[in-house]
Amino acid sequence: MKLSNLGILFYGLLVVTTTIQAQEKSTKDTININIEKQLRGFDEYGNQLLKDWNCPGIGVGIVYKGKLVYVKGFGYRDYGKKLPITANTLFQIASNTKLFTAISAGMLVDQGKLTWDNPIKNDVPSLNFYNNELNNNVTLRDILGHRTGISRHDLIWYKATTTRKQIFDKVKYLEPSAPMRTKFLYNNILYASVGEIIELKSGKTWESFVKDQIFTPLGMNTSGFELSEKKNTGDYVVPYNEKRDTNTLYQIPIFDFVNGMGPAGTIVSNINELSHWVIALMNKGKYDGKQVIPEDVISATLQPSLSLPNSELYTELQNPYYGMGREVGSYRGNVLWFHGGDIDGMHSQISMMPNKDIGVIVFVIGDQSYPLYNTVTYNVYERLLGLSLTPWNERKLKDHIAEKQADKEARSKVNNSQVSNTKPSHPIEDYLGDFDNEPYGLISISKKDTGLQFQLHQLILPLHHYHYDRFDTDNDPDLGQYSINYRTNPQGDIDGFTISLDEGEVFFNKKVDSSLTDPKTLGLYIGKYESGGSIVTVSLKNENQLFLSIPGQPDYQLIPYKKNQFKLKEFSDIKMVFKVENNKVISMTQISSSGESEFKKKD
Repeated sequence: MKLSNLGILFYGLLVVTTTIQAQEKSTKDTININIEKQLRGFDEYGNQLLKDWNCPGIGVGIVYKGKLVYVKGFGYRDYGKKLPITANTLFQIASNTKLFTAISAGMLVDQGKLTWDNPIKNDVPSLNFYNNELNNNVTLRDILGHRTGISRHDLIWYKATTTRKQIFDKVKYLEPSAPMRTKFLYNNILYASVGEIIELKSGKTWESFVKDQIFTPLGMNTSGFELSEKKNTGDYVVPYNEKRDTNTLYQIPIFDFVNGMGPAGTIVSNINELSHWVIALMNKGKYDGKQVIPEDVISATLQPSLSLPNSELYTELQNPYYGMGREVGSYRGNVLWFHGGDIDGMHSQISMMPNKDIGVIVFVIGDQSYPLYNTVTYNVYERLLGLSLTPWNERKLKDHIAEKQADKEARSKVNNSQVSNTKPSHPIEDYLGDFDNEPYGLISISKKDTGLQFQLHQLILPLHHYHYDRFDTDNDPDLGQYSINYRTNPQGDIDGFTISLDEGEVFFNKKVDSSLTDPKTLGLYIGKYESGGSIVTVSLKNENQLFLSIPGQPDYQLIPYKKNQFKLKEFSDIKMVFKVENNKVISMTQISSSGESEFKKKD
């Protein structure tokens, strides 16, 4: 149903203002702000946004000249219980966490433990990238500026229990999608890895470092890192989304599958305490008379890493670029520092106009209404600066309605490519099992009631036959839809499948018996083998990988296939079968379409 007759939950001007005259400064403009006068009509505007967007709640905070001067709640922090939004309502700020991580890393730069622009591997030898070009060149600034050329790969961590160290170790599997420093490619995994780097270089976990170095000196005493741990405050956001193709709002679980991803987006805070953060950032790192953040660190986060494109539709925001942990642009001729944050059901925007001494904090509940954090932010600045009001709500609402209609039409045509009257090429049991990929982990396909079930981490969906050897999950409005295409190997077995994840296709191998990667088991096969005067050698490398060495040829990796059977990585139609008697290998037979060759094991 549509939201209607929602009272505006007003939590006052925390500082009742008359006209506030900005002091003349070399870096500031002189402006007059009368909060009550210049925000006249904003209450009605905010209430209208709730109705137009079916939005459960919006929170707004304004910082001016080093003080939180305005806090307002529209709608509810818990739509079901009709609980109000206050200055102390805790919400997940998601990617607005990234500036906390960039500042923390900058503090270590200031201490001489890291550098911005030397290869990060010089400072952290245990960090490994996909290739030597990245190892020899990627810097801390590249990582924090999203310019490594490595794309997101978010399903490595989404709804997973992956630890920070595991994420850090998976970086070496991430093949770049673009040359370094040529394209802005947002990457949460690399930000999480910076959290691991902070621990390696400081001796404290990222959480402890942020708490000790930022939260405590800024008086952010109720801020934390997991919303579930903060429920005892009683004042926190409960996310509600709109059911697809309806106006019905429903409660969704709080996203707490965070674990290792903290540095990329898990800080929990409120308008009151975030105002301390905004005040320090606009006051060259000082808060309450103390230098909390080194001034040069704040300056470094504002230096351009990569330019971002201007919108082709709307021209108010011009020449944006990404620094480290935040963007910088010109909004109608005024310098704007800003960053958004998005996690399931919760969205935030923290922004500042430093030359006007204004900061704006906005949080929005509901995925259907996430564009409102920009809409509200821009509207507040325009009102406070006495500018004409841009019709952001009308623009974005029109775009939103068009996108919803396009999505609905696309889903109505989903079966157009399906080939009818086909069946799988194998018995259904052959499609079951665990399928493995580094760095994504396991996808399990199992029987569930009368059908099949797909599971990647805690992402669980029903799976159905589509056509031939393709199976699709349900199209879930929250979890999405996945299509898997099984592969039959030259021996006629199902040995894996291709699935589109994140930015491309990924292949998952059917997981073999774990004993076939056990060094003790693999040790049975090591040795020299002879056939017709030719001797080949099987050796163990990297603890759990077998290789076949043939004189005059490159080494071939033996990929576990079945008990006592391996395939050549380079030639999937060739397999090597070991004959074992009394727990001792007697021979190795090469089997291919052209015949069989047996090699006797030499003692």
